[in-house]
Amino acid sequence: MGRARMHDGSTIEVEVHGSGPAVLLPVDPQPVEGEQADELRKWGADPALGRSLIDGLSDAFQVVAFDYTGHCLSTPKPDTLTPENVAADLLAVADAVGAERFAYYGYSWLGLSGLQLAIRTDRLAALVMGGYPPYGGPYAEMLRVTEAAYAEAVNPTPAPVLKSSDDAYDWSSAAVSTTEEQAKQFVTLYEALRGFDDRAVRLSCPRLCFAGSADAISYDERWGGVVVDIGGPLVRHRAELEALGWDVEVLDGLDHMGAMQAATVLPILRPWLTRALRE
Repeated sequence: MGRARMHDGSTIEVEVHGSGPAVLLPVDPQPVEGEQADELRKWGADPALGRSLIDGLSDAFQVVAFDYTGHCLSTPKPDTLTPENVAADLLAVADAVGAERFAYYGYSWLGLSGLQLAIRTDRLAALVMGGYPPYGGPYAEMLRVTEAAYAEAVNPTPAPVLKSSDDAYDWSSAAVSTTEEQAKQFVTLYEALRGFDDRAVRLSCPRLCFAGSADAISYDERWGGVVVDIGGPLVRHRAELEALGWDVEVLDGLDHMGAMQAATVLPILRPWLTRALRE
């Protein structure tokens, strides 16, 4: 167990498991328990996801695990969570464990963060982006959603009863449980990415992206009235991505939650990292 100092002076716990090539894994090493775990299961999330990923990789790699999302929620950075500072934080974690070269895997906004890291350092040995496309990403849509979430945090309105359809929960029916500072930091992030052109990115390290083919979340007007399409860009731009050197995996029929589960991720991630880090 160690600690890394973040850009705002706060510190984050870092756990190291196993030996071999270093892999930065921004996940919670501790399984969530109790009522919070029950709530996560309602949304199709695995309360022990981080631990499952660590256990599935640490016999072959040095897994550097740190709960960056949890840290940002417990120590919000409302005005400073910019792409530059996120990349600096990730490098600080690598520095804290002495990893000069390392691979990185992140999912959803942490996948996006991996791309921002990759364009700012030459220390990345391999990059895996799950649940966020590296080409044609929904930056404008995510800005609308985070702005709406911030507005709700400032002036909450009664939320409708949580609905489900065919065992998939309706994201638009969720209640806001974040504070103003927690919500604002993600507005800051996506505002800073407003002019980002991911189509112009050129990387040299091995890189993999994956998402579920059904990963497209429709938000009603309360949440910005947009569709955040994650899987679609991988399908539409697969040829362009492969021409740029990306390995692409589209997981048939899976949505955002389904494609992040350890049972789905590990059969893709582990063999790919083994090849990428030994070439």
